[in-house]
Amino acid sequence: MYANKRRKPLEFQVGDMVMLKISSWKGVVRFVKKGKLKPRFVGPFAIIKRVGEVAYKLELPESMRGIHPTFHVSNLKKCLAKCDIVVPLEDIHVDEKISYVEEPVAILDRKVKKLRNKEIPLVKVQWKFHKEHEATWELESDIKSQYPSLFSEEIPGSESL
Repeated sequence: MYANKRRKPLEFQVGDMVMLKISSWKGVVRFVKKGKLKPRFVGPFAIIKRVGEVAYKLELPESMRGIHPTFHVSNLKKCLAKCDIVVPLEDIHVDEKISYVEEPVAILDRKVKKLRNKEIPLVKVQWKFHKEHEATWELESDIKSQYPSLFSEEIPGSESL
């Protein structure tokens, strides 16, 4: 009577992409990492067929050939990300250390943070490939020394100084 109050019936179709829940205490197969930063779900995997009412057979890669491909619905989670999204390589700039390079696009706002004995000028920077609500407040002196071209046009909020 109490067990089924919150349970949602999960059903998938053949061809749906799902994530597979992994549990570390079983110790059968180790996925990627061990400890705090290990993933809770791996995948996505395509559903090949439905087995009974609550089990599904998945298309697993060759690296997971030691695992039986049939799983209970409680071990699956619908994959909401689109698998066919591809980011063009020419849009991603990588430096010599194989790290992603962030580039500022514009300065959206300016303010002065007042502490007890000093004032710190800050600017709100819009970064390339980020949305406007992801803009960050940075020190004006750092941004001005690294990207002087951003300060050639009028900055919003600068008329107050």
